[in-house]
Formats: sequence, C-alpha cells, structure tokens
Amino acid sequence: MKTNSMNRVLLAALTLALGLAVTAPGIAQHAMSAEHTVMVGGAAMYPTKNIVQNAANSKDHTTLVAAVKAAGLVDTLSGTGPFTVFAPTNEAFDALPKGTVDNLVKPENKDTLTKILTYHVVSGRYTAKDLMDLVAKGGGKASLTSVQGEPLTVMQSGNTLTVTDAKGGVAHVTIGDVMQSNGVIHVVDKVLMP
Repeated sequence: MKTNSMNRVLLAALTLALGLAVTAPGIAQHAMSAEHTVMVGGAAMYPTKNIVQNAANSKDHTTLVAAVKAAGLVDTLSGTGPFTVFAPTNEAFDALPKGTVDNLVKPENKDTLTKILTYHVVSGRYTAKDLMDLVAKGGGKASLTSVQGEPLTVMQSGNTLTVTDAKGGVAHVTIGDVMQSNGVIHVVDKVLMP
C-alpha cells in the first residue's frame, strides 16, 4: 500500500515537472515578447504591428500617412521589409512652402511624391545604435542608400542623430528606435529632399 501511494506521489511529481518543462519555454517566450511600446503622436507604437499600422495611429504623422496612400506605397511599407524609415512629422511637412503637400498628393504628381517618400526609406533595420556605430566607423558620418536610390548622410551630434539630404537639408531624429514588425521608424523634424 505504501509503495502504491509513493508511486502515485512520484508519478504526480514527475507529471508536474514535465508540465513545467514543457510550459516554461512558452512562458519565457511570452515574457520576452512582451511589447516595448514607444509613444509617438499620442499613440502607442507596437513592435508587433507594421510601419503603416503604427504610423496610421500617430496624430503627428497624418500627412505622411496620407502621402503614403496617395503614392500607393501602403502595400510596400506593410510588407516584410525590413525597412528603416525616417518619418517626418506633420510640422515637418507644414514647413514646406505653402501648397507643396497639396500639389504633391495630386495624381499627376505621384512619381515625384513616390521619389520623395522612398528617399526617407532605407532597406534593412538600423537602430540608433547601429547608425551611431556606422557613423563612428565612417569617421563622423555614414552614407546610407535610400530605396529611392540616392544617398542620405547620417551624423551624430552628442546623443542626437541627424540625417542630411542631397540638397544639404538637415533633419534631426527626435524619437528614435520605434520598433516595428517589419523594421524601425526614426521620427525626424524635416522632410528630406532628393
């Protein structure tokens, strides 16, 4: 009788141990996948959502989202990527000469709009640390080729990253490392021009 009781206790303990062994990786994986969100434009940016899904929730990026839609880039920026996007705020678009955005989103200007928007995108996932490492290796600056095809120059000033466009305009990264399922967004304060 004692042996039977001990066997049941041993069997229960073994079952519990096996159950924990099977579920522990799942628990650990769930804990590791806990989303680290960044607030942009009053909305949480979730790393499990893609670039378009997150940007659409930011009240600071309504102009960018409208431009992406007008250029027909929603499917591309919702794709697997990975992409690094230097995302100008509404204020950055507002700083352009009056009427520029209204003109760019017209169907007849789709090619120009696409050229400008893809100039803000780089293939690959470059975090702020990655960019700072490239700048250090490059002796103070790094050149990245945009999806549009022309280079962007990244430099570091203290803890701030800047991105210089082909015309010499300088955008400051105001919020970095907004991680996405298909890349990373760095919010910038200027529209970059190829």
